[in-house]
Amino acid sequence: MRGYFGIGVEHISKQMNAGSLMRSAHAFEAAFFFTVGAVYSTREGGRSDTSDAPAELPVYAFDDPAALRLPKACNLVGVELQDDAVDLPEFRHPRQAAYIFGPERGSLSPEMTARCDFVVKIPTKFCINVGVAGAIVMYDRMITLGRFANRPFIPGGAREALPPHVFGQPVLRRARERADAD
Repeated sequence: MRGYFGIGVEHISKQMNAGSLMRSAHAFEAAFFFTVGAVYSTREGGRSDTSDAPAELPVYAFDDPAALRLPKACNLVGVELQDDAVDLPEFRHPRQAAYIFGPERGSLSPEMTARCDFVVKIPTKFCINVGVAGAIVMYDRMITLGRFANRPFIPGGAREALPPHVFGQPVLRRARERADAD
């Protein structure tokens, strides 16, 4: 899969949820994890993060949304159950993205929502656990940006083999710029 992603939480209060989300981020090969306005105790969160994710991926802590720093060209994607958010099944994941989740019994702050390049929602009747929501978003990213064979047309049907990757011709920036100008 091309690109990278990070997972973050704002004002999370339950260490076990943060640990569970961090463990899922580690399993889905996130490039980094971050918290905003939260206090994360490795000891408490480690009770649900049995993979010891902080030992395997960078973990950043920011005091507030204004202090949040992301890699250049990394899009911030808020995950929030709000009416004007894009439904996750209709969302095209950016190649470089950082997904931010709100706290339990709350929402992303208006400051954080204003910083987001996109806001998506998982189309459910009500909010779900932040660890579960994070796993759903990461799974959606993996199946939409990853390279997998098509599913069978019927349950139990024959699986198609994944066709071999075909490399294209080199793309030369100057040649492409000239072609675009014509």
